Amino acid sequence: MTPSKYDAWYQTDKGKWISNIEFNLLVNLLQPKATKSLLDVGCGTGQFSKRFSDMGLQVTGLDNNLAMLDYAKTIDNKIDYIQANAEKLPFKDETFDYCSAVTSLCFIQNPQQSLQEMVRVSKKGIILGLLNRFSLLYLLKRNSPGYKGARWDTPASIYQWCDESNLNVDITIRTAIWCPLDFQACKLLESVVPDKFNYGSFIAVYLKKN
Repeated sequence: MTPSKYDAWYQTDKGKWISNIEFNLLVNLLQPKATKSLLDVGCGTGQFSKRFSDMGLQVTGLDNNLAMLDYAKTIDNKIDYIQANAEKLPFKDETFDYCSAVTSLCFIQNPQQSLQEMVRVSKKGIILGLLNRFSLLYLLKRNSPGYKGARWDTPASIYQWCDESNLNVDITIRTAIWCPLDFQACKLLESVVPDKFNYGSFIAVYLKKN
């Protein structure tokens, strides 16, 4: 999929609404302060990098796909974009206040290694957006072209990664986007189902460093 085609979904009414729900959930967990620094790992076309930047954060976007980065630079040239591997971040310990990875770990072969790297280079915490295997979206869309190559995780996966990697973090998990097919039904359910109910298609994870 080309960067422009990938990014076009975010410009649709459904794409705007879903990405707003996802971003607001991430921000509510992270509670970032303006002027602080954030590394967006697997930033892709920079959609979420720009949103964090618009909040006043000093954002660096990182991705291994040069075409995605070139496209991201056309969206917001105030953001520093770097081509690098998420499993070996080219930064010193605690370079950034925060790290984010929004639906990017789903396409990384070794998520634990990437997670360890994000914990290493951040001072305060890490926010993740993951695809939920315990969701209606997984049942309906797991084999569709748009999710080709994606790994679907569970809330339990995050605890396992942190335990196996001996990460000293406090974990908070919320989910969102309950009915991904019917837009009107999705809006209705989103207003009544609590985000602590762990069966939404989007898993938001906050790892607060101790």
